[in-house]
Amino acid sequence: MQGSFGDKVRKGVAAFSNNKYIKAVSDSMMSLIGIMILGSFAVIFQAFPIKSVADFFNGIGIAPFFGAIYRLTIGAISIYLVFLIAKNIASKFNLESDSSTVGLVAIMSFLIFTPLGAIVSKTSSTMAIPLTWIGTSGMFSAILIGLLVGRIYVFIKEKNWTIKMPAGVPPMVGKSFEALIPTVVIGTLAALCAYLFSLTSFGNLHQMIYTLIQTPLTGIGGSMVAVVLIIAFQQLLWFFGIHGTNVITPIVGPIWLSLATENLEAYQAGKALPHIVTQPLINIVCWGGSALGLVLLMLFVGKSKRYKELGKLAVVPALFGVTEPVIFGTPLVLNFNFAFPFIFNNSINLILTFILIKIGIVQPAIGAQAIFGLPLGFHASIGGSVSLIIWQLVIQLIISPLLWYPWFRHADKLAVQEELAANQ
Repeated sequence: MQGSFGDKVRKGVAAFSNNKYIKAVSDSMMSLIGIMILGSFAVIFQAFPIKSVADFFNGIGIAPFFGAIYRLTIGAISIYLVFLIAKNIASKFNLESDSSTVGLVAIMSFLIFTPLGAIVSKTSSTMAIPLTWIGTSGMFSAILIGLLVGRIYVFIKEKNWTIKMPAGVPPMVGKSFEALIPTVVIGTLAALCAYLFSLTSFGNLHQMIYTLIQTPLTGIGGSMVAVVLIIAFQQLLWFFGIHGTNVITPIVGPIWLSLATENLEAYQAGKALPHIVTQPLINIVCWGGSALGLVLLMLFVGKSKRYKELGKLAVVPALFGVTEPVIFGTPLVLNFNFAFPFIFNNSINLILTFILIKIGIVQPAIGAQAIFGLPLGFHASIGGSVSLIIWQLVIQLIISPLLWYPWFRHADKLAVQEELAANQ
């Protein structure tokens, strides 16, 4: 019965996570990591906490470039996102050769929906694209526009509503003419819709989506209770052998990313951090799935040969946050001996973190993104405070082993019994 239920859960969630649209969003969010990291470092260098270093950057005149890098990376994240989503949609519908064109059409459509501003001086007035909607405030618009543009382009190509050039025309010229009708149709639809939205009280599509969708979701997804439940659900998916991170990222990634960006902007301006919940904080607390504690128990407490050997193999990767060897080597997937800690340890650590932040012992993360694969402690250094580094060490080296211990002790006893029986 349990196996049947587990199969149904896996099939249902796998169908969701493998959905072309969900996968396009998930893959696109993952592709943004490098841009996010570069932008995060730019903010840190611009508002460097050591005065002598900050004065040096200002003295050589490089500080303004850090601000420009931030504005053109994280501050323009929606432009990159809309391109990637539309491109990935085209690829997943077997239009790989058209994918870059589809991405460009998506950027065009996004900008058509974006109202222009004006920079007015005493002598002239210059039209400009405001940064408001090309940053995280426009991420949900970017997702919607990217998906729609990608799908409409695919629909037009599937219907063969394209201009076919004679056989002797060079391939590149032929491809350009094939893209002409889809581009014009999508651009015209975007312009018409942008005009209709301008007649509403919202003024534009971005404002409507931000007001009706993004703001309420941010309020819900940014609450501590919601995060604890979401992370528990993510781990439940992992328990059933499903990549939980890939499933929840398209849904909550834009929310947690926007909260992180607001923290970064506050840090850059020298203001108090407005949010506790951010993607970087969750990454610091849930680093490696909190599985290092189990590896340490295997290595130093375990009596069975099986777990001792696994601990030796898994400890070095685990110190760098790579815990797949212990997850699949134990295994933790569908192993009811470890179900409770595997599903709930991250949530317990998050609850403790939120309490410590509330009472002022631990500081919130500034919102900067860390590079995957940084070792324990170094990974938390991007959070902007020594308290986060110390807290990550405490979680992984003290709290995590304690949370795993009762369950590991039971499993280790069973493994010892099996090994004794096999040797008789």
